[in-house]
Amino acid sequence: MMKRALVVNNDFFFMEFLTELLEAREYEVIKAYDGKEGISKLEQEEFDLIFVDMIMPKIDGKQLIRFTRSRFPNAHFPIVALSIIEQMDTLSEIGADYFMVKGPAEKMAKSIEMLMDRIEKNPIPAPSDETVFQPDNMIPRHITSELIQSVNFQQAITESIGMGIIVVDRDARIIITNSLALDIINRSYEKVLNREIISVFPSEERAKVMGSLKRVLLKTELRKTSLFVIINSQKIRLIVSLLRLNGDIGGWVVALCVEPDASLHSKSNNQMNSI
Repeated sequence: MMKRALVVNNDFFFMEFLTELLEAREYEVIKAYDGKEGISKLEQEEFDLIFVDMIMPKIDGKQLIRFTRSRFPNAHFPIVALSIIEQMDTLSEIGADYFMVKGPAEKMAKSIEMLMDRIEKNPIPAPSDETVFQPDNMIPRHITSELIQSVNFQQAITESIGMGIIVVDRDARIIITNSLALDIINRSYEKVLNREIISVFPSEERAKVMGSLKRVLLKTELRKTSLFVIINSQKIRLIVSLLRLNGDIGGWVVALCVEPDASLHSKSNNQMNSI
């Protein structure tokens, strides 16, 4: 029975190059051209090996690997992270088993063959094993390094903003969420990523949420719209706005704020008035 490899990469030429090498080793290659498609493939099929490009739009490689580790905690397939720069995080931070630095095809073939020899001998590396593979005489890509630093900085802002943030793609599926949003909706990361936004809310609130998405989409003069929903007996204020990318509509941003307990607020005011 042929082994199956999932390759998630938005570079068509690199995808074809890697596919040819893997097929020569008698792998059946399943292709996904972005992180969203990669998640869909993972949920529908089984694989023996996964290659994931770290830099992809919407759902990037780090998000996809995090999803994979959470969704399949007992899986034994190796994950290879791909990037055109040397790793900026440790493999444990990325969640991958191996790291491959991308470069020109004529320089990469040998490194990939060495990597595959190692994987086929020992799919999950021991702590002492070599896990980073890089073509010879590679020139560092400073522009890409700066891009990753910028992405990491923006992600840090999203985590530190003090409210739940959910970014929704044009097809109404979630592509980014911060940890506070996960806490508010009481969902784990793998249960949210690439899911329809309304599916993470209680059934009785879904029509209101969908209505707010449609409202800002159809009335583009609105900067935002807000509504209240109840989640796990908590009153949550949602602020929904359009996500614009270079003037085009790219989806929505949904902010979630837990409203203070009205009874506690009233009690606090009474205490202040009695002083």
